[in-house]
Amino acid sequence: MALLTRFALFLVFFASCTSAWLPGEDREIFNQSGINLFNISLPTNITLKRWQPASGKIRGVNLGSLFVVEPWLASSEWSNMGCGQYKSEFDCVAALGQGEANAAFQNHWNTWITIDDIRKMQSYGLNTIRIPVGYWMMEEIVYLSERFPQGALAYLERICGWASDAGFYIIIDMHGAPGAQVPTNPFTGQFAPTAGFYVSWQYERGKNFLAWLTNIVHTRYNFRNVGMLGIVNEPLQNADQVPGLLSDFYPGAYNAIRNAEVALGVASNNFLHVQPMNELWGSGNPTQYMSNTYFMAYDDHRYAKWDSSVAVTKAAYISDACHNNRNRENRSPMVVGEFSLSPPDNVQWSSEWEPTSDNNKDFYRQWFAAQVSTYEAQTSGWVLWSWKSNLGDYRWSYQDAVAAGVIPRNPQDINWAACNGF
Repeated sequence: MALLTRFALFLVFFASCTSAWLPGEDREIFNQSGINLFNISLPTNITLKRWQPASGKIRGVNLGSLFVVEPWLASSEWSNMGCGQYKSEFDCVAALGQGEANAAFQNHWNTWITIDDIRKMQSYGLNTIRIPVGYWMMEEIVYLSERFPQGALAYLERICGWASDAGFYIIIDMHGAPGAQVPTNPFTGQFAPTAGFYVSWQYERGKNFLAWLTNIVHTRYNFRNVGMLGIVNEPLQNADQVPGLLSDFYPGAYNAIRNAEVALGVASNNFLHVQPMNELWGSGNPTQYMSNTYFMAYDDHRYAKWDSSVAVTKAAYISDACHNNRNRENRSPMVVGEFSLSPPDNVQWSSEWEPTSDNNKDFYRQWFAAQVSTYEAQTSGWVLWSWKSNLGDYRWSYQDAVAAGVIPRNPQDINWAACNGF
């Protein structure tokens, strides 16, 4: 019997009684001290209607610029790697040469996020990390004409081991897609003049990468807390400009992941969530051509700074956070996989918005609380972008925001009534 047929029969048999695993719902996960980071009780004196208990809610951070370096976020690190004048990983590797670049990137992977970072995240009451990676981590699918650093898989395995030991839930996201899913953006790993991802042969490379990663997740102990794979980060926000994304790549990526799991004999309650961007992102309905949606999840990214429909006032930003339903599609599980505390570039350093004054800190403190309390009420949780940066600006760095007193040392201690009056 063909593998795809066996897979279809397998899903029919289990569909009525199983679902992909989420922490605190389908499976409990514990750190090495026996503590469950998702088993949290909130105060009982909350009257805010938007509030709901947070047990099982995802509360996390992105490990931005670890395996896909974005020079704007990690400028001094990028310069120290010898890459300062280059726009992307591809450009830097091409300029430095493979050997020198490998050494520079391996030192970066070894130091950008350490076990001490994981311990600090845990001490801050977080329970989830999202790890952006590029397809080039599967080195055998990289073309001879492409230039990317080598050797990242061992560092990914180490990070996932540390996080699993600490009791974290782990999302791995294909942040950089073959050919680049958007032009001139280093989060794709290259600064491509056009988006080259939306053709069949690049889709096949993406599917191969996801199947390869699925096999690794299910066969290596350090990956035991990986429960979700993001199948492509932030594709073009126009359904007319992404031919085949919905009809070819999404169903094909789903099947590639499931076929790898069935071939390994993975039990249905141990399947990975397969996570495309949600419809709000603007690339189309992710399930339009899906014949099967079991074990799927959905990714929402919310950056008010780039939404021109929101008036650039503090009151408007709080109101938007309180009333902008990020799960109006009514899909589950939905995760707000990226958001920040940054206002529009043209006002971010003005007196009304700069981050250092006490008055402005009060605003950012309330805006954070308004966002995460609403996300927890409407979705399965949130993952802030990012854990750290070289910007000296806590609006893009969770640990810097904690140090500034804008984010509490435990998100449990936010002002759960931040939306009152809005």
